[in-house]
Amino acid sequence: MGIMMEELKELIETKQYTRLRQELAEMNDADIASFMESLEEEQLLKIFRILPKSMAADVFSYLEMENQQSIITKLSDKEAANIIDNLMSDDAADLLEEMPANIVKKLLANASPETRRDINHLLRYPEDSAGSVMTVEYVDLKENITVQQAIERIKKIGIDSETINICYVLDNQRTLKGTVALRYLLLSEPDEIIGDIMHENVVSIHTLMDQEEVARQFQKYDFTSMPVVDNEDRLVGIITVDDVVDIMQEEATEDIEKMAAIVPSDKAYMKTGVFEIWKKRMPWLLLLMISATFTGSIIAGFEDALSSCAILVAYIPMLMDTGGNAGGQSSVTIIRGLSLNEIVFKDMFRVLWKEMRVAFLCGISLAAANFLKILFFDKVTLAVALTVCMTLFLAVLIAKLVGCSLPMLAKKIGFDPAVMASPFITTIVDALSLMIYFQIATRVLGIG
Repeated sequence: MGIMMEELKELIETKQYTRLRQELAEMNDADIASFMESLEEEQLLKIFRILPKSMAADVFSYLEMENQQSIITKLSDKEAANIIDNLMSDDAADLLEEMPANIVKKLLANASPETRRDINHLLRYPEDSAGSVMTVEYVDLKENITVQQAIERIKKIGIDSETINICYVLDNQRTLKGTVALRYLLLSEPDEIIGDIMHENVVSIHTLMDQEEVARQFQKYDFTSMPVVDNEDRLVGIITVDDVVDIMQEEATEDIEKMAAIVPSDKAYMKTGVFEIWKKRMPWLLLLMISATFTGSIIAGFEDALSSCAILVAYIPMLMDTGGNAGGQSSVTIIRGLSLNEIVFKDMFRVLWKEMRVAFLCGISLAAANFLKILFFDKVTLAVALTVCMTLFLAVLIAKLVGCSLPMLAKKIGFDPAVMASPFITTIVDALSLMIYFQIATRVLGIG
């Protein structure tokens, strides 16, 4: 593809547009979109205009949202309406959802009545719900028709459907009664009735189900598409696995950003401005900075103790870092388990018991290694070595318990567990570690 890209760019530079159009016509839609993403905005629109009409909408659906918006706003009303009409309804709805209201109104006014109806239908669902990501282009069959009639219907409407591998069987009230795979239709006798050969135990998704749960359902059942129903079990759309891949990427990116104490963003890093990145990062940094002042207050409160045994100061960074790292390990593991539904709130005590045993082993190992290092290499007294290592053991124990419990509590009360990740937990553990450190020092060393 790298050599091909250079050849295509050379055709653009030498203005050999007829040959360029021929080359593009033989390429995969996704590859064309990748090539277009590497072009300047002016060239992007020019190449899009020379694409064969039969390919334009498909290539358009693979472009980044920013480039889609740039192209659609520069096309004529007729050209834009043609793109919107030929996009899958869920892709069109995603595009219009991100565009200014005046442009959306103009685009919908020029779209066909069917497209306008489908898009308006999708836009009314809450953001990130199954209804907002589903498509309404699917093959539905009545349960009382024959296999031959079903195949004729697929030939008639299948070209405009997201998938024809699975067809959905409905009654006269559009209630979902079952599914039938295309391969069964092809292998069945032409006069067999659809209701007799359909698969009745259908796994469906409700329109208001969160998209993250939708992804879990696909992972659980290993389907390539799933039907979406309303409160009366009427079929209103389907979600296909290509949409789920996008959902999983979006949710994973969001969790990673939250775990790094960044307000989530939908834009790619290279397309996000410096000021916008600043706005995303600053609130959490400010909150963590303010919360970290408690650590400073604790140190200030034990200033006299530290002045009488200055060597204690040297071990503060190690204790805080180790506690933070231990808590971060637990929190990341639990957050991942929660996101995959491997862990639920009722497992709280089992999780705490497991993490307590892990923390005990980790704490003992770290304390033992640190005791030998402090005693033989740092040349300090036995009392100081015991103070530091006892603190280290308790810091690891508390850090792992805090790290595993906070994400579970957050999910229970309705927050995203990813918020309770390393930066937030580290701040809490730092303060607790220092309090333990100085309390032990006061008792063991007799200072304070």
